[in-house]
Amino acid sequence: MPRFVAAPDPRFPAIEPYDQGFIATDSGHQIYWEACGNPDGLPALFLHGGPGGGCSGASRRYFDPASFRILLFDQRGCGRTKPAGSLVSNTTPHLIADIESLRQHLHIEKWLLFGGSWGATLALAYAGQFPGRVSAMVLRGAFAARQSELDWLYKNGAAKLFPEAWMRFLAFIPEAERGDLIGAYYSRLTCGDAMIENAAARTWCLWEDALATFLPSPLLADAAEMRSLARIEAHYFVNRGFIDGDDLIANSHRLRNIPGIIVQGRYDCVTPPATAWALHQAWPGSQIKLIDGAGHASSEPGIAEALVAATDYFAAKLGVTHDID
Repeated sequence: MPRFVAAPDPRFPAIEPYDQGFIATDSGHQIYWEACGNPDGLPALFLHGGPGGGCSGASRRYFDPASFRILLFDQRGCGRTKPAGSLVSNTTPHLIADIESLRQHLHIEKWLLFGGSWGATLALAYAGQFPGRVSAMVLRGAFAARQSELDWLYKNGAAKLFPEAWMRFLAFIPEAERGDLIGAYYSRLTCGDAMIENAAARTWCLWEDALATFLPSPLLADAAEMRSLARIEAHYFVNRGFIDGDDLIANSHRLRNIPGIIVQGRYDCVTPPATAWALHQAWPGSQIKLIDGAGHASSEPGIAEALVAATDYFAAKLGVTHDID
């Protein structure tokens, strides 16, 4: 029997920040940010997913550190940003304002936006408001928080592909409340009872985790991380992402002067290819890379390889390669 040999990791080696800090907001959030790579390189901002995720060392590895000034920040309530898990003044307009504050704080004229899933939503929303501040975009698993996308996840779509995981997700909510699963979970995730919130968070995250990769992978998160992710995600989804997702796609023609590459897993069951394709059709000059044998996660070999190829492409097109001392 032939032996399976894992493909080499196409991402760049792990690096550490050369600078980091916090930006204070007028609503009490302390936004964590860090800078990696080449201080004189092409500025690129990594926008993490969720909503409710956070950045990690792996987030830095999609960019050539000799070519890019790599900027990362944890969105409100996420990661190292304080206070953790907070839903207060936590909306998409607040996140867009935080991105713009970070750009001004770091004295950056334009930057490349790199975002997957919810990070792609946020990149599109920011670029729509500040198109002159965006040099290019690399997006993965495009998502616009449209009702049809939320229904796919929490009503009548992915459930048909993952019936056993769906039954586990459904069973946590009494039958009388199953007409609005997002709302039912949100009420439990914000009820103030730690045991109920943690149980709801774990069940919420197990459902999403079942869909995330082409091949199954274990859920790797502690209770606090799952609670924060699920609370913030449900908070955004019960409010349709605090945006008009239909307009986000329809108005993508306004991005015609921003080059972009959309990387999409062919078998993505979290954000199916229909949204990426609609975005590509509406966004003049965009490129789309449909990756066979891949799902949603950025770490999947085909996805990771395409993302690195995309950042390399823009490094050559827009930037100058520098050596790091």
